[in-house]
Amino acid sequence: MSEAAVTTRLDESAVQELAAGFGGELLLPGDEGYEEARSVWNAMIDNHPALIARCRGTADVIAAVNFGRSQNLPVSVRGGGHSVAGTSVADQGLMLDLSLMRAVIVNPEERTAIVQGGALWSDLDREAQAFGLAVTGGHISHTGVGGLTTGGGIGWLVRKYGLSSDNLIAADVVTADGRLVRASESENSDLFWGVRGGGGNFGVVTTFTFRLHPLGTMVVGGLALWPLNQAQHVLDFFRAYADRIPDELTLVLAFLTAPPLPFVPDDLQGRKAVAIIVCYAGDLDEGLRAVQPIKDLAPAADVIGPIPYLAQQTLLDAVYPHGHRYYTRTDFLDGLSDEGIEILTAAADAMSAPFSTITFQHYLGAVNALPADATAYSHRDAKFTIFTLAQWASAADDAENIGWCRRLAEAMRPYSRGAYVNFLGADETDRLRAAYRPETLERLQTLKRTYDPQNLFRLNLNINPES
Repeated sequence: MSEAAVTTRLDESAVQELAAGFGGELLLPGDEGYEEARSVWNAMIDNHPALIARCRGTADVIAAVNFGRSQNLPVSVRGGGHSVAGTSVADQGLMLDLSLMRAVIVNPEERTAIVQGGALWSDLDREAQAFGLAVTGGHISHTGVGGLTTGGGIGWLVRKYGLSSDNLIAADVVTADGRLVRASESENSDLFWGVRGGGGNFGVVTTFTFRLHPLGTMVVGGLALWPLNQAQHVLDFFRAYADRIPDELTLVLAFLTAPPLPFVPDDLQGRKAVAIIVCYAGDLDEGLRAVQPIKDLAPAADVIGPIPYLAQQTLLDAVYPHGHRYYTRTDFLDGLSDEGIEILTAAADAMSAPFSTITFQHYLGAVNALPADATAYSHRDAKFTIFTLAQWASAADDAENIGWCRRLAEAMRPYSRGAYVNFLGADETDRLRAAYRPETLERLQTLKRTYDPQNLFRLNLNINPES
């Protein structure tokens, strides 16, 4: 075991008492399965929990929360394990692993889905699409439902159907005192407001109930690709085009290294490129007309057209695999200036790791249709989010890639405002006030004092009840 191995000594009798009625698995350092369970999407995370509680149901979650509180342990919650900051793995603490809780039950008549807290978006997508239904999920299908939803939840359907959390009907939450609480518009509505954007600050969500939408099984999706030397032209088009598209169309512009795939011309493979990725949630013919201006821009590669929604949801999965090292910066923007375009293009040209990306995601639409205080998610009126994700394979390259990501963030900061909770990194806990409007943060702090006054759930973008 590494030098970072756990030093926390647990009360053996308390662990035995927990184990006696536990339906899942309890893993201590050295146990078979411990190393695999503590490993998450971002390979930079090398934390060692004192105990991993792999829960099979709500009773296990309640028991584990009570154990963590009684033993004064920091408690983390692992759903999909996709947190780039690694807050799902409690170093020297108790890690609640919900990955055994992935059931999804769809009611096609009522157009709802009940989803356990450890489910991935691929689990929900698969079950909902059996009935031609869908709800806004992540851009990557191996993202966890829980973390994405409690932070807000953006994805390919966001402009048409709003955030994942905007489609939440109810949540079952195990609070810090070990109670199971139902949160909805009619029950504990204050908590319901908070779990839709406030992150994991208020408890462990064991089940989510979502409203689904009749999408069908096909969308107009895919991407178009240009060499980086055409970035100015493409971004000039993108910012004007974004102002006139229908709400059914969601756009992402990305700087990346062109992959060695059959649809990419040989002379572009391995070179820096700029892409526009699309998803039109509506009539296919109307969608094809809506994306025609992109095709008219003469891309070097173009695979935009009718595709299964499940294919759209997995389009970027291979671009962001488990086991690489990830570091991120994020900001909201109201527009894209000429100076911003120059900064982004220069940063893309300076990317040393072929896996790194800069994505520029367009919102508004249904996101901005709700009042600013409808949920804890802030910045509904932001037009774009810039998400810089450095991605590399070797620890020897940490400094170079982290430095590149930080330099771009600092250069873009004068043109940005606010931050998206789910994209914040491990070293950005000081950006709490960037993530929430002042009145939202004040309300969240009041809520924290009500549901978690001792700050048991602090391994997150933490809302301290004492501040």
